[in-house]
Amino acid sequence: AAFIGEPISAAAGIFVPHPEYWPTIREICDKHGVVMICDEVITGFGRTGKMFATEHWGVQPDIFTVAKALTSGYLPIGAAVASSKIANAFMGEGGSTFQHLFTFGGNPTSCAAGMANLDIMEGEGMVENSAKMGDYLYEQLQSLYEHRIVGDVRGGMGLLAAVEIVKDRDTRERFPAEAGVGQKVSRLMREHNMLGRAADVIPLSPPLCITKEEVDHLVRQLDSMIGKLEQEL
Repeated sequence: AAFIGEPISAAAGIFVPHPEYWPTIREICDKHGVVMICDEVITGFGRTGKMFATEHWGVQPDIFTVAKALTSGYLPIGAAVASSKIANAFMGEGGSTFQHLFTFGGNPTSCAAGMANLDIMEGEGMVENSAKMGDYLYEQLQSLYEHRIVGDVRGGMGLLAAVEIVKDRDTRERFPAEAGVGQKVSRLMREHNMLGRAADVIPLSPPLCITKEEVDHLVRQLDSMIGKLEQEL
């Protein structure tokens, strides 16, 4: 049996779990012999202010998956990293090994890009900057609560945040589909020189090298964009 999940539920709207959530999951998995797998494709390599998000809670998965952030998206790559306990299960006696191959596995060009990317991240303090600027971004985003349609500001762990648009903040009622919130948000974002997918939840994942001045500019653009959205709704 196995349990798999994102350390921070990104696709569902950037939900940061309770501090005891992952330690409890680890405890339950250990108790019942369940393999714990973490999907770090989005949260890995500095996005949350740690090299890997599970470090925030001091837990170690048995397997975790990584991908695009390994090369910062310059070349396609993906990997599954396993503990020695899991890896040893594939080793037989007398040098016999269970072999499972991938057609495009071990691409040397992508691996070289990954190594160069990691050198830059470590050499230029990208993970540390993500933690510092992520705290600042989350702090500045609180000002968006001045807009009545902002129901929630989520984040607080590195450069991964979200702003939720709602019809009623108290009840968290969403706008009906016919209001076209997603289309309006996408158009207004383009008009404010911002790119990305958006609906009633606006995800934010700025580059790890972002500066304080750029965070200020980002929040100003969001403030202006949400103000115009409020008028249209």
